[in-house]
Amino acid sequence: MPHFKYKATERSGKVSTGVIEAASQTAVVQKLKDQMLIPISIETTHTKKIGVSKEMDFRKYFARVKLRDVMDFTAKLSTLMDAGVPLDRSLAISSELTENPKMQSIVRDVRRKVQGGASFGDALSQHPKVFSRLYINMVRSGEAGGVLETILQRLTGFLEESETLRQEIVSQSIYPVLLITVSSIVVVMMVTFVLPKFTVIFESMGADIPLPTKILVNITNFFKDSWYFIVGALIIAIAMFRKYIDSKEGRVKWDSIKLKLPMIGGLLLKIEVARFARTLGTLVRSGVPILQALSIVKETVGNRVISDSLLSVYAKLKEGGGLSNPLKETGCFPPLAVHMIAVGEETGSFESMLIKVADTYENDVRVTIKRVMSAVEPVMIVLMGGIVGFIVFAMLLAVFNVADMPI
Repeated sequence: MPHFKYKATERSGKVSTGVIEAASQTAVVQKLKDQMLIPISIETTHTKKIGVSKEMDFRKYFARVKLRDVMDFTAKLSTLMDAGVPLDRSLAISSELTENPKMQSIVRDVRRKVQGGASFGDALSQHPKVFSRLYINMVRSGEAGGVLETILQRLTGFLEESETLRQEIVSQSIYPVLLITVSSIVVVMMVTFVLPKFTVIFESMGADIPLPTKILVNITNFFKDSWYFIVGALIIAIAMFRKYIDSKEGRVKWDSIKLKLPMIGGLLLKIEVARFARTLGTLVRSGVPILQALSIVKETVGNRVISDSLLSVYAKLKEGGGLSNPLKETGCFPPLAVHMIAVGEETGSFESMLIKVADTYENDVRVTIKRVMSAVEPVMIVLMGGIVGFIVFAMLLAVFNVADMPI
C-alpha cells in the first residue's frame, strides 16, 4: 500500500505535515477529515511531481497577475473571513483555490510573512506590482479599525466595478479592430498577389494601362521598393514619440491634447472622473483620512493634467475647507461632478455622493462609448470599402481595356 505525504491545517489554522499509508489520495483525504484536518496538499512519497508540484511549478515565473486574479483572490478571502475563518487559514485556502501559479506563489509568500508576525497590509506591500497603494491602504485601515472583512468586501466591489467597465470598453472596441484587421489583410493580399499578375499580363500584351490602374501600380511599387524605409521611419518616429511622452513636459502636453480631441476627449475625461470619484469614495468610506486618500488617488489617475491639478486641491484642502471649491478651480472637473460633491459635503453624505458620481459617470461612459462606436463604425466601413472598391475598380478597368483591344 503506498504512502502519502500530506500538508493540512487544523481548525486553529496551524499547519501540520506527516505521512499516511492509504490505498489512494481519496482515502487520505477521508482519514484527514476524520482527524478534523483540512488537506492542503497530498503527494506520494516515492514519486516526485516534476513539473506538477506547486513548489516546482515553473509556470509561476512566466505567468502574469491580472486584475481578474486579484479580484478573485479578494472575493474568496472576503467570503472566508466573513464566515469566521482566521486570516492565516483563509490565506492558506485562498492559495489553494487560486489558479494562476504566480498569484498562488504571492499569496503563499504573504501568508508566510503574516505567520512571521507582519501585518496583512505590510505583507501585501512587499508586492507593489500586484497590490496597488489603494488596496494596501484600505487593508491597513481595515486592520486598524478591526473591520478587515468589511474592507475586503468593499475592495471586491471596487475591483468588480473597475473590471466591468474595462471589459465593456474592450468589448466595444473588438468590432472596429476586427474590421480594420480583416480589411487590411484583404487589401494587402490583393495588392501583393493579385495586382502584380495583372500587371505582367497587361505588359506582355502591350496594352495601355488606365490611369487609375497606373496610380495603383505606382503606389504598390513604392511600398514594395521602399517598405524598409517606411518601417524604419515608423520605428524611429514611434521611439521618438515615446521618449517625448515619457518626459514630464511631453506627457502633460500629450495628455492635454487627448482631452481636447473631438468625442474621444470627453470620453477620457469621464473615465478619469469616474475613477477619481470611486477610488476616493471607497478610501474615505473605508476610514482612510481624506488627505492620505487624495494622495493615493493622484497616483491612480492616468491623465497627467488631471493628476497635476490634484496637487493644488491637496494644498488647499490641507489649509482647511471642502473639496468641491478646489476641484472647481482646477477647471478639469465637469460642473455636474463638482456640484454633486458640494451637495454631498453640505448634507453630510460625502462618501456616498462620491460613489454616486462614479456610478453616474461610468454609466455615461458606457453610453458615450456606444455613441462613439456608432459614429466611427460607418466611417470605417465607408473608408475601407472605398479603398477595396478603388482597387477592384482599377483592376476591372484594366481588364475591360484589354477586352476592347483589337485581336
